[in-house]
Formats: sequence, structure tokens, C-alpha cells
Amino acid sequence: MEVRRTVTVALDVDSDAAALLEDTVDTFLWSVQYVVDHAFDGEYVTTSKTTLDEETYDDVREATDGFNGGLVQAARNKAAEACKSVVASWKNGKKASKPHFSSPHVVYDKRTATFHDDHVSLATTEGRIEAEYVLPDEESNTPHSKYLFSVEYETTGAELHSSDGDWMLHIHCKKDVESDTSEQATTENGTVLGVDLGVNTLAVTSTGTFWTGDEFNHWRREYEKRRGDLQQCGTRWAHENIQSVGRKEDGRFKLMLHRISNELVAEARESGCSVIAFEDLTDIRERTGASWGHKWAFDRLYEYVEYKAEAYGIVVVQVDPKNTSRRCSHCGFTHPDNRDGDAFECLDCGYENHADYNAAKNIGLRYLRRTQTGGDGGAPLGVRLNSGIVNVNGGYSPASTEARTGVHAESHGFSRG
Repeated sequence: MEVRRTVTVALDVDSDAAALLEDTVDTFLWSVQYVVDHAFDGEYVTTSKTTLDEETYDDVREATDGFNGGLVQAARNKAAEACKSVVASWKNGKKASKPHFSSPHVVYDKRTATFHDDHVSLATTEGRIEAEYVLPDEESNTPHSKYLFSVEYETTGAELHSSDGDWMLHIHCKKDVESDTSEQATTENGTVLGVDLGVNTLAVTSTGTFWTGDEFNHWRREYEKRRGDLQQCGTRWAHENIQSVGRKEDGRFKLMLHRISNELVAEARESGCSVIAFEDLTDIRERTGASWGHKWAFDRLYEYVEYKAEAYGIVVVQVDPKNTSRRCSHCGFTHPDNRDGDAFECLDCGYENHADYNAAKNIGLRYLRRTQTGGDGGAPLGVRLNSGIVNVNGGYSPASTEARTGVHAESHGFSRG
């Protein structure tokens, strides 16, 4: 099996190189969109990379004055995967529309990027540029030393991103390890951390940690307003600034989600959890009334938690979310009227708490029930709460003073972010 890691490295880019990279970003995004538009221009959506390559490669190269062939193929691959995702949604009865690409980035592989010990060489619209890595002061126990500069890991490619004039390279590394029963080993004797996602509260754990959505929602509205004001201008200057606003938005939100994902993984480690269970994200917009921006944030947060947790042997899974917001995590009584906005009060046993916290516990319990049917090998001991552990049958074991201290989630809960 393969173990994959992504290491983010800042680049030292001078003004001339930055201008070339900006032009490369714009050309790459145009190329991706051209291939997508071509794929949708017919009775059926074309998803075959071979077909799309035959039908668009020469046109893209001609329209872009000979854009690097490797980057043209990377753009085709990006477009094909996006089209496949749309078709898969349609087959599952889900709504999906033609993709549009605005997030500024470029996908590189070993042909278009060469990785050295202290710098990288990147293909652009006009030859190659070299940029030095900006590395942390400490040399040991960093993702760079563990993965990027480790002889055990192979560098396979990267994605280039920019924000407020800063250039970041997300370098992909992998190593092959012998397949074993590692998932069963990590789940047999641990506990599960349930995570509920939402609009007003981005994430809530079964241990009672809340990450509010106030900051995300505020900046989402601000960026939407800025884009709306610029679109009314209709000038070339306004169009260029819309792209700049998009880059700033993308960078701000990714930093925020990286911070939350780090804290979520730390919460699981501090709580002795071997599994982090999320609700299935497939229909989360329909269930929560979330925007496309929120859906993007949920997907990115799950992705970040998944690869960061893997470094500590923690398994990250998704479970069926049906009735997790309506079911009482204490007695199991399920009814739509149990929940009223952010408040949860069981009509049967009278249990009261924050609705998202109740849902987070139910997500963890749903995973326990699934493992008991043999779907995931050995089952964890229970769902981790701030005050202890609850098992699938409702049995409760309080945590020892040494094992866990802090606010009692059943009574209060608390916020981060």
C-alpha cells in the first residue's frame, strides 16, 4: 500500500519570476476550462483523457502560443477528473453543473518540476524559473525533514498556489509500505471522536470542542461583496482585481482550515482516539442548507484531517448521517421535533444540549454500530466525550483526572477559532 503526504513549502520568488508564474496560472486555468467546455459541448459529457487529449491538445497549444506540453496534459487531467465527478453525481441522482475554475493554481509533475535540496525548477509560459525554498529554522521533526527530505519518500509532483503575493508549493510525497492489518490494529483498543459539520458552527466534536463559523461566514460575505462591486465596473482593471480577490480568499480560508484540522487531530490525539468519524459529505448542502463555499470548506477540512491524522495512525472515516441531528444520543429516541435550531431537547427522556454536539456524539455512535456488524474489523471501545467514554449500548465510563481535564462538555462546551 502507499502512504502519501503533502508538504507545504514557501518559495522565494523575485518580481520577474512572479510575473511569469502569474501568467502561467492564468494560462493553466484557461486550458483547464477550455477542455471542460469542450467535454460538455455535445450530447454526452466526454470523460476519457485519451479522447480529450486527441480533441483538445493541439487547439490548446495553438491558442496559448505553445504552452508547455506537460502543463497542457496536466490541465487535461484536471478537466477530465472534474467531468468524471459531475457524471458520477448524475448517475447517483445528484445535481451537478459544469465546473468552472477560478482558484489560482498550477499542477506540476516530474516532467514540469524538478525538486532539489534547496530549490525547485518550474516550467512556465516562457521557459523555466528557479525558486529557493523558505524553510523553518528548526531542522528536525518538521514535515520537510520527515517527508520532503527523507530518503524513504519519493517526490511525485506538486501544486503551486499564491496568496497576497506569496507563492506556496504543496509538494506530494509517497512511500510504499507492506500491506497489513494496521486499520484493525488502530481501531481495536482505541476510542472514536465524532465530528459534526455545519454552517453556524463549522465543526463540533464529541468531546465538546466547537469551532464557530463566524470568521468564515464574515469573510465569505466580504469577498462576495468585493467581487460584486468589481463586477459592476466591467473594466480590465476590475477583472484583474476579481482574480486577486479570489486568490486572497482561497489563501485565507485554506490557512483557517489548516489551523482547524491541526486542532482537530490534536484533540483526537490528546483524547486517545484511534478513529475520527465525520458525517458523509455527499449531500451535506441539501441537509444543512450550506453554500457551495461551505461545501468546499467541509471537503478541504476532511481532506486535511485525513492526511494529517494518518501520520499518527489515526483512521478517518465517513458515516451515514441519517437522523444524527434528530436522534437523542442518550436514549436513542428519534423525532424531528427533538431539534429546534441549535437547541436539542429529547421529547422522550428530556435530555438537553447543543444540537450539533448531540449530532457529533451520534456520528461517533453510528461508527461503533457499523464496526459491530463487521464492516471495519475490530471496534473501538466507545465514543470519546470530554468527561469520559460512552459505549454503543449507552454504558458510560468517566475519565480519570490524569487522563482528561477541562470544561465538562455535557454542561458547557467551548469554542475555538
